[in-house]
Amino acid sequence: MRRSSVLAGLAASATAPALAAAAGGNADLIVTAATIHTVDATTPRAQAFAVRDGRFIYVGSRDGVRALRGPRTRTLDLGGATVLPGLIDAHLHFMHVGQALREVDLAHLSSYDEVVRRTVAFAAGTPDAWIIGDGWDQNLWPGKAFPNHAALSTALPDRPVVLNRVDGHALLANAKAMALAEIDASSPDPSGGRIVRDDHGAPTGVFVDNAMALVRRAIPPPSHEQLVRAAVASLAECHRWGLTSIADPGVGQAALDAYVELANAGRYTLRNHAMLAGSDDALIARYLQRGPQPLAYGGRLAIRAIKLYADGALGSRGAALLAPYDDDPANTGLLVTPPAKIQDVATRALRAGFQVCTHAIGDRGNRIALDAYEAALGAVPARDHRFRVEHAQVLSPQDIPRFARLGVVPSMQTTHQISDMPWAGARLGPQRVLGAYAWRALLDTGVTIANGTDAPIEVVDSRRTFHAAIARQNEANQPPGGWYPRQRMTRAEALASMTAWAARANFIEHVAGSISVGKYADFAVLDRDWMRIARDEVMATRFLATYSSGRQVYAAPLSTAALQPLRARRRGGSCCGVS
Repeated sequence: MRRSSVLAGLAASATAPALAAAAGGNADLIVTAATIHTVDATTPRAQAFAVRDGRFIYVGSRDGVRALRGPRTRTLDLGGATVLPGLIDAHLHFMHVGQALREVDLAHLSSYDEVVRRTVAFAAGTPDAWIIGDGWDQNLWPGKAFPNHAALSTALPDRPVVLNRVDGHALLANAKAMALAEIDASSPDPSGGRIVRDDHGAPTGVFVDNAMALVRRAIPPPSHEQLVRAAVASLAECHRWGLTSIADPGVGQAALDAYVELANAGRYTLRNHAMLAGSDDALIARYLQRGPQPLAYGGRLAIRAIKLYADGALGSRGAALLAPYDDDPANTGLLVTPPAKIQDVATRALRAGFQVCTHAIGDRGNRIALDAYEAALGAVPARDHRFRVEHAQVLSPQDIPRFARLGVVPSMQTTHQISDMPWAGARLGPQRVLGAYAWRALLDTGVTIANGTDAPIEVVDSRRTFHAAIARQNEANQPPGGWYPRQRMTRAEALASMTAWAARANFIEHVAGSISVGKYADFAVLDRDWMRIARDEVMATRFLATYSSGRQVYAAPLSTAALQPLRARRRGGSCCGVS
C-alpha cells in the first residue's frame, strides 16, 4: 500500500468525535504535557489525552479533557516533557536480547586479543558449561581478517566456547566446542553455509550462515525457566527505550511457550508480532493449519507471520550479490534457502492468511525474495498480504520500484547503515553502494518503511534508530554531512517508521502506532523534543517513562530536580505516577 493510503487510513481511524468516544464514565488517567506528538493526521499535536480501561478515550486540549476527570482519576502533568506514541521496533530478536544480557559482550572490541581476554574473564565468573558470547567484528581489528580459534582454544582448552559475530551470520568456536560437535577437517560444508578453513583444510573455528548449525546442535537448549527469565530481562530492556511493540523474527515453540506463560500471568507488557522460524517445517505446517492468530492474550501476542532467509550478511560476505564482492572477487555470497522453497512457503502462507517476512541483504538476495513473492502472488492473488523483506539492505535500481508495485513492505534498520558505513563501500564498490540503505529511494516510490534495530545485532537504543534515519551519521556525527545524505528520512518519516508505519507492517495499526482515540494507551515520555532539537542532541535524550495500556512499565532513575516536571497526583489523594 502506498504511503498516502496509509496516512488516509490513520485519519479515518480517528474521525469519531473524541468526547462521544469518551462517553460512559470518567477517565482512569489524564496526561498533560507541553508537547504531545500523536502521529495521527487528524490531531498531529495535542495538549492532553485521557485513558480508560487501557485505551485512549480523548486526545485534544487541556480544557477538553477536564470533563473526563472524576474523584478517582489519576492525573499526570509532564510539564515540559515530550510525549510520543509507544515506539515500535519492527525487527527485534526479543528472546536473544534477554539471553545476550547473560553472555559475553564483545561489541566494539578493537582486536582479537581483546575478545579472548574478555571471554576468559567472563568464563571465570560463570558456572555455565558453555561460554556464549556476541558482538565481535573483525572489521574493527588490525588486518580485518576472520580469527583463528587457536588463541581462544589455548586460553580455554577445557570449556566449549561459541562467540557469535555481530551480524549473527557467523560464529567462532574453540577446539572443545568443535570436538563436542564432532567437526573436523573431513566435515563438509552444508548447503548455504561455509566452514572457513586454513591452508591445510582444517577448520579455523569460523562458521558462516548455515554452517553455524553444525556447532549449535551441540549446545544444550535453554530450559523453559531460563527462557522465561530471558524474556523478563528483555521486557525491561525494551521498555527503557520507549518500546511498547515489536516484531520478533524467527520464533520457535519454546519461546512462544515462555511468552504465553508471562502473558497469562499479566506480565508480558509488549505487543509482539511473532514471526515463526521458517527453518522449522513442522512448526510452519502446524500453524498454517491452525490459521492466523491476531493479537491475543490481552493484545500481547500475534502469530500470523513466517520468517525466512534468502541469504547471509554483508559483514561476513554471505550476502548474495548479483556480481562478486569488490573486496573478494571469487565470492558472490550464499543463498541460505533455495528460492523454490521461499516461493512454496509464500504460496502456502497466502492460502492460509499468513504474512511472509524474508531476510534479504544482498541485491541478489532481495531479487530472489521479490521474485518468489511475485510468483506466489500470481498463484494466490491477495490485496492486503503485507509481505515484508527484512533489511532490504542492498538493492539493484531495477528492484526498488518493485516493492511498491507488489505491495511489499521494506523492513529496514537504520542503525545498520551507521555501523556498516566504514566498510560497506569496500564490499560493494562505488556504483553498487548507491543502492545500499536506500531509504529515500524507496520512500519516493510511495512505500512506507518499518524501522527497527535487529537487536541484539544492534543495541535496542531507540535514539540511535531515529538519529541514524535523519542524519546518516554515527553518534560522533561522522562523516561530516552524513553518508550519502540524500537517502535521509525527514523527522516526520523517521518517527512514522518507528510508530504508525511499523504498526501497519505488524497488522496492528487499528490499535497501536499513534495516540488516537480507541487505541491502546501506549506512550513514551522523553526529556526533549526529537522533532525540534538539533540532530546532534538526539543521542543526549533521556527516556523518562514508558506506558503500556496506560500502565507504567518503565520509570527512569530521576534526581529530585529532574522529577519536578513529572507531577503525578490523584485528586485529593497521594502521588501515583512516575517515581
